[in-house]
Amino acid sequence: MTRSERGTSDHSAATREIVELELPARPDVLALARLVVAGLVSGDPDFTDERLDDLRLAVSEACTNAIEAQQRAAPGRSAPPITVRCWVSAGRAEVEIHDNGTGFDPRALAPHPPVTDPARLDFEGGLGIPLIRLLSDNVEFRPSHSGTIVAMTFEARRARSGQ
Repeated sequence: MTRSERGTSDHSAATREIVELELPARPDVLALARLVVAGLVSGDPDFTDERLDDLRLAVSEACTNAIEAQQRAAPGRSAPPITVRCWVSAGRAEVEIHDNGTGFDPRALAPHPPVTDPARLDFEGGLGIPLIRLLSDNVEFRPSHSGTIVAMTFEARRARSGQ
């Protein structure tokens, strides 16, 4: 299910675009989530290609975590869908990924060794949340009894002159 609308922010009279996707909790939908969100944000000329790459990767990591949470919450049966919601206004994109999993506390995650430490090679997963934190300008993890919302904000980065 896709919903697109134009509305006004409570904070300003500026028009913003909103897209909401309800996607099956399957890894094969990751490309679609990246494509739709990046396509919407690419309409803002202040978002550089590099910044769009940051957004795509963060959305992919957050969706992967949401899909895994859904699948853990519904073992042996069809998992409920995840929801991806994106708002775009001048120079800013906000993305929320919602799952209905059991929730988690990101502060309780074990830290990984530094990238220069050979022990880092022992970690096959668990890099999604550090990547999301690195790539977004702001991220909030909102766990609740009905799942988790990962809310990310991305500010545009204007291309430098002469590049």
